[in-house]
Amino acid sequence: METLDSAPSGAASAPQPFSGLTPDRILDALDSVGLRGDGRLLALNSYENRVYQVYLEDPLPGEAGASGDPAVVVKFYRSGRWSDAAILEEHQFLAALAGAEVPVVPPIGLPDGVTRAGQSTPAKTLQYFEGLRFSVYRRRGGRAPELDDPQVLTWLGRFLGRVHAIGAAESFACRPVLDVRSHAEQPRDLLLAGEFIPQELREVYRGVADQAISGARRVFERVPQLRVLRVHGDFHAGNILWTDRGPHIVDFDDTCTAPAIQDLWMLLSG
Repeated sequence: METLDSAPSGAASAPQPFSGLTPDRILDALDSVGLRGDGRLLALNSYENRVYQVYLEDPLPGEAGASGDPAVVVKFYRSGRWSDAAILEEHQFLAALAGAEVPVVPPIGLPDGVTRAGQSTPAKTLQYFEGLRFSVYRRRGGRAPELDDPQVLTWLGRFLGRVHAIGAAESFACRPVLDVRSHAEQPRDLLLAGEFIPQELREVYRGVADQAISGARRVFERVPQLRVLRVHGDFHAGNILWTDRGPHIVDFDDTCTAPAIQDLWMLLSG
């Protein structure tokens, strides 16, 4: 099992714009952890981070793509969004799910060097290269789930039940909590404190925001003993990859502490 070591001092202190993330730099980052790309890269959809499918000269142990070409998926984290500790909590949650045989795609633990005695250093899932932070994943394919199929929905329900059972076993210390304060009041205050809203619209925005926040607070108050747990946080169809053997899910970047319904409402239409 991978060991999640703490980040080296100052490893990711300087913000690095993604504009400097050239193909050469991507390949150099992978080469720094012993994975040599063959030059073929494919950018994958990602809003916050930058994610690439990279083909390797040599496959990972036991891995090969459908065409016989080995590949991995590498994710470069946006600077300033998550602390190292928060990213490692995501990785630890994925390791716990994988350890319980829940079909997720955890990051690969890779050594970051060799000791004087010739022994590899402990494997880590969060890597550092020239101010960038990244992690590497095995490539896993699949298609979008057919959400109008009752059998698919039943399967997804069982799947989420297993995720939430593991999620309830422990708690996050560094990941965000989804509540009215963090997801409504703080964003409202941030917008009102800056120059984001034209002066003539500020009071209109304040009134509408306060009305929405009051409605959200009433919903939470109707469930005084609301149970929260570790959830995926962004469980929409685009993060569900379906195969003939069932689903597996990817992209735990928004994992957080929240009510279980957070992993259900994104599957609703309308």
